[in-house]
Amino acid sequence: MNTAKLDANGIHRTRLFAGACLALFPTAFSFALVGGILGQLKTEFVLTNANVGIIGGAVLWGMALSLIFVAPFLERIGLRAAAIGAFFGHLIGVTLLLSAVFFTGGGAAGFWVLFLGALCLGTGNGLIEAAGNPMVAALYPEQRTVKLNHFHAFFPGGMVIGSLLGWAMYQIGSVGGLNLGHWTTQIAIMYIPIVIYGAMILPLKFPKTETAEAGVPVSEILRYTLTHPVVLALIVIKMLTLSMELGPMRWIPDVLDNAGVPGLLVFAWVTGLMAVLRLFAAPVVERLAPTGILIIAALLTGLGLTLFSIFATGLVPLMFAATIFAFGVAFFFPTLVGLMSERYPRTGSVGIVLMIGFGMGASGTLQGQIGVIADHYMPSALNEQQTVHIMEQVEDRFPAYVVQAEAVANDADALTALGYLPQDVQTVVDYNESALTHYRQTGSLDGILTGNALRALLASELDQESELIADAGEVLRPADNYGGRMAFRWIAPVALIVAIFFGVMFMRDRKQGGYRQVKLETADPGRGAS
Repeated sequence: MNTAKLDANGIHRTRLFAGACLALFPTAFSFALVGGILGQLKTEFVLTNANVGIIGGAVLWGMALSLIFVAPFLERIGLRAAAIGAFFGHLIGVTLLLSAVFFTGGGAAGFWVLFLGALCLGTGNGLIEAAGNPMVAALYPEQRTVKLNHFHAFFPGGMVIGSLLGWAMYQIGSVGGLNLGHWTTQIAIMYIPIVIYGAMILPLKFPKTETAEAGVPVSEILRYTLTHPVVLALIVIKMLTLSMELGPMRWIPDVLDNAGVPGLLVFAWVTGLMAVLRLFAAPVVERLAPTGILIIAALLTGLGLTLFSIFATGLVPLMFAATIFAFGVAFFFPTLVGLMSERYPRTGSVGIVLMIGFGMGASGTLQGQIGVIADHYMPSALNEQQTVHIMEQVEDRFPAYVVQAEAVANDADALTALGYLPQDVQTVVDYNESALTHYRQTGSLDGILTGNALRALLASELDQESELIADAGEVLRPADNYGGRMAFRWIAPVALIVAIFFGVMFMRDRKQGGYRQVKLETADPGRGAS
C-alpha cells in the first residue's frame, strides 16, 4: 500500500471510498438482475406474482433486518466489522440462490430456497449500507450530502451495467453448453464484484464515526435518535420514499416486458439517469438545499408512477414516464441520508442506519403488496372466454400426457425420448384443475389460481402443445401488464404526503434564514440539532 496516500489517522481515504462505491455493485446487480429474471422464476418454479414479489421483497427485508439489528451496536463494533459481514452475506446469498436450481418445477422447496438466498443477499446489501453511509460521512465531513450522492451514484450505475449485461446475455443465449440468458448464469456473475471489493477494502483501516470521534456515549445517541420527533418523522418518510423508489423499480422490467417493451433496457435508462444526476448533484444541492430537492423529487416520482399506470404500451410514452420517474427518485436516498447527517449529527451512525433499515423493511413489504394488487386486478384484463377455453383444452388433453409419462417412468431412455417427466405434466393438471373448479363454482376467474394455471402451462414447454402454450402467453402477458400498472397507480399518491412534509421543512428553514448544516458540539453533550 502507498503510505503517502494515508491521512494522519492511517486512513486511505481514496481507496476506501472507491472500494465502498464498488461494494454497491452486488446490491445493484441484485436489483437489476433479479428484476430481469422474475418472468423466468415465475415460469420455472410455477410462482404467482405475489410469490415473486415476496422473493424480491426478501432482499429488502434482509437489508432491513441487518440494518435495524446492527444499528444499536455499530458504534461499538466499528464499520470494518459491518463490511466483513456484508462480504460473507453476499457470498452465502448468491450461493443459496444458485442452489435453488435443484428445486424447479413447482412445490414449496424452490420458493423457500430462493427466499432464503434473497434474504442472505439482502443481509449483505444491508451491512454494506451500514458500513458505507457513515463511513462516507466520516471521510468527507464538509461535503456529506454531495459525497453521499456521489457514493450512491454507483448503485444506479451498477444497475445500468447489470441490466445491460443481463439483456446482452439473454440476447446472446447459449455459448457452447452455457446458457448466458438463464437466471443461474445471470445470478452467478455477482460473484465478480463481491470478490473484488472484498480484496480491495477489507484489509484497510476504517475511520470512526463523528460521534465516536467526539466521544458521545452510545446511550446518548440512542436516546436522542429515538426521542427526537423530527428524526423519527424522517425515518417514517424514508419508509415512504424507499417504497416509492425500490418497490416499483423491482417490477418495472417485468411489467414493461408484458407490454411488448424491453423492460431491462428501460430500466437501464432509468438507472443511468439516476447515476448521472447523483454524480452532478453538487450545484443542485447548493442551489435548492436538500429540502427543496426532496419536494421536487416527490412530485416527479408521483407523476412518473401515474404515467406508468396510464401508458399501456408504446416505447415513446413509456420512456417519457421512465424519464420523469428517474428525475424524481434520483435524489431521494442520498439526499435524505445527507439531511439526517447534516442536520441531526448527534444521531451518529444509528440515525442513518435505522432510517435506511426501516425504509428497506417498508419497501420489502411493498414488494409483496405490489404482487397482491397485480394478482387482484389481473382477471379484469384476461379474455375470459379464451382463458377458459385454454384451461378446458388442458383438462381434456394433459391427463393423457401424465399416463404416457408414468407408463415409462422407470425407463430413462424412453423418458428422454418423451421429453418430459410425469410430475412436470401433473403440475399443469393440478393447477389447471384448481383454477377451473373455482371458475365453475363462482363464475369468475381468480387472479392467483388462473395465473398459476397459465404459468404452469408455460413452464411445461411441451413440444406437442406449442400452439396452446403460445396462446396462454398471449392471454397472460397483457393481464400481468395491467395488474402491474394498477399497482403503480395505488402507490403514486404517497408522493404527495412526502412533498407536503418537506414543504413544511423548507418553509421553516426560510423563516430561520435558510438551510444550515449543524456541527456536533462536543463540549455540550446535551445539545443536538434544533
